[in-house]
Amino acid sequence: MTDPNETDPNTPLATPTDTTRCGFIALVGAPNAGKSTLLNSLVGTKVSIVTHKAQTTRAQIRGVVTEGQSQVIFVDTPGIFAPKRRLDRAMVEAAWSGAGDADFVALIVDAERGLTPEVESLLEGLDAVRNPRVLVLNKIDLIKREKLLALSEALNARLRFDQTFMISATKGDGVRDLLAWAEANAPLGPWHFPEDHLTDLTMALTSAEVTREKLFLRIHDEIPYNATVETEKFTIQKDGSYRIDQVIYVTRDTHKKIILGAGGATIKSIGADSRAELMDIFETKVHLFLFVKVREKWGDDPERYREMGLDWTK
Repeated sequence: MTDPNETDPNTPLATPTDTTRCGFIALVGAPNAGKSTLLNSLVGTKVSIVTHKAQTTRAQIRGVVTEGQSQVIFVDTPGIFAPKRRLDRAMVEAAWSGAGDADFVALIVDAERGLTPEVESLLEGLDAVRNPRVLVLNKIDLIKREKLLALSEALNARLRFDQTFMISATKGDGVRDLLAWAEANAPLGPWHFPEDHLTDLTMALTSAEVTREKLFLRIHDEIPYNATVETEKFTIQKDGSYRIDQVIYVTRDTHKKIILGAGGATIKSIGADSRAELMDIFETKVHLFLFVKVREKWGDDPERYREMGLDWTK
């Protein structure tokens, strides 16, 4: 399958002058700290799916912001937690890999939850990361100022951070300050993406992520993580519309029945929600076709890991 939006992020692009800046900032944190919401707010559009479920982000997703002479690539990593399954281990390894490879690391902390055991574990892990670190206290609209300042003081006492930012990713408060700091501190160098690129996700992967979000939002707790979405075909039609064929893989036949729903009502609802958002993202008509298949051990298939950008972990 050929995706017209595919770009090799490893090939730096020629830029107008030798004064351009380009930097990678890894967003790390516990599940549901608000990393994906922050990434979308920074980029100014939706590039990472957001649901009420923890560990929704499975691989590194890059959001690109290019302003003036600076290009900043924010890397949304999976939430770091105690892994139990092979997929869990691969997600956590991807998160720490993103932290180690970036120019800067931003620790996103849910200010309302405070200094949880998960945050404690993150502080220990980040102590071994030599790259500059910044602290981002998110959801400040849900906490009193006195408690917020005490939390900031406690975290900075535990680990040295170059800067501390207090934000509300959902409302956009403080997000611009973080972006301005990132642009000013990005290393001198050529851009890695064209100026108009907002993410490294191909159109096929973006489509699959949107449908996966709608699936999670619609199904809730019936199928926690035993489902994945793959775009099998992505075709640009003669009239400029897109035809997208996707398969939702589940591990049990009972899960397939839940997704299909009575008379196919559930999958039709998922498809309608996904199609509407994809038309808004791509700004063209979208013909979306969804199929549900049972693949009992899709979570143990190395090919699925490669498609998600994860390392196969034995």
